[in-house]
Amino acid sequence: MNNRVVANGTPLRSDLENMAIVARRAGFDPTLFGYTDQGIDPNRASGDDDPRLESYDGILPGFSIGLYLPESQAGWIHELRARGFQVPSGWAPALRGEAERPAEISLSAFLTTRFLEWLGMQESGWFAHLSYLRPHPPYVAAGEFSKMYEPADVALPISPSEPEKRHSIHEIALGLPGVSAPTNLDDLRRIKAQYFGMISEVDSQLGRVVRAIEDRGEWGETLVVVTSDHGEQLGDHGLLEKLGFFPQSYHVIGLWRDPRSGDAGRVVERFTENIDLLPSLAQAMGEQPPVQCDGRTLQTLFADPDCDWRNSAHYEWDFRNFFLNRVTSRWPMDRTLSRQNLAVSLNDSTAYVQFGDGTFRCFDLAADPTWRTEVTDDGVVLRAAQEQLLWRQEHMDRELTDMLLSPGRPGRWPSELLTS
Repeated sequence: MNNRVVANGTPLRSDLENMAIVARRAGFDPTLFGYTDQGIDPNRASGDDDPRLESYDGILPGFSIGLYLPESQAGWIHELRARGFQVPSGWAPALRGEAERPAEISLSAFLTTRFLEWLGMQESGWFAHLSYLRPHPPYVAAGEFSKMYEPADVALPISPSEPEKRHSIHEIALGLPGVSAPTNLDDLRRIKAQYFGMISEVDSQLGRVVRAIEDRGEWGETLVVVTSDHGEQLGDHGLLEKLGFFPQSYHVIGLWRDPRSGDAGRVVERFTENIDLLPSLAQAMGEQPPVQCDGRTLQTLFADPDCDWRNSAHYEWDFRNFFLNRVTSRWPMDRTLSRQNLAVSLNDSTAYVQFGDGTFRCFDLAADPTWRTEVTDDGVVLRAAQEQLLWRQEHMDRELTDMLLSPGRPGRWPSELLTS
């Protein structure tokens, strides 16, 4: 709701900081392996003919490049062809052939190998961001990982609710090719088995990374964070990929390993969010979290799991990018674009979904954790709606609003501008 990067292709304002900029300020040379899908701020373009204005396939500002994999995955495809494999152009067609090739030359292995080559040339004090595309459609795992899980052994997904109970966004999604899950149960099981295989392969690649760091004698002083940008419906509620409001698209892995903490193996059963990562990384590197940060420092929670923390998790989906070509010319009278969004707040017992068109859903998670039973108590719905409203009020952008231009410079100012 604040940085407003709501889709692949939405520009990121150049005045916002990110983990690479913070790491560079802390004395590191943050180096990327993979991709960041970040387009240029149009205000920084060289002119209206700047080719970067027509692609989001760029690098997040602040990163050095160890291995750049654009959307085409061209470097990996070139490597396969050099090894004698017949590989079609395009990332999706190339990935559909992963099961037919050894896992040692998969896309994930390619990225890991390039990182390990780079690592071998580094002194201590390095910073790397490994951005694996997999697990990701197409649903084909690499080599032996494509056979690791038997389709007959995987559980069937959560079926959709009855048509009369579905929100219109859910109903529309069920009719869209590519995101509507197959109705054939064998096909569903095959998709899940392949996805699990992709997860296991990334696990094995991370094992290569850990062993290399151990061999360098640096495991005892290396901070490792494992997370993801989104989840996967995997057939739940009749859907594939990521979209809509169900938690399968938003609930992601969260592993934080800091050898200085002494909390190895702890499982924290509190609500954390991806926005917690930037301020937490800043603190871990000895830097002040940027004023823009909406999240909290995870170290506070790790030190005291019973501390004053959030009691709900929140996420949003803004899907105006599907309508941009049709309604932008009628601004400002037509506010259609500004209504193409939803926001979700959930706690241990309730999930509240507010849609930009004024409709809502409130699910009783205590009675039914599958998000198919709605709350019938108006008082519970009202409290859930109020909680979400308070959340939005608390998290409005504060970058320049926590300071005043007056003698003494009261408020929260950048340290270099504070008077002595």
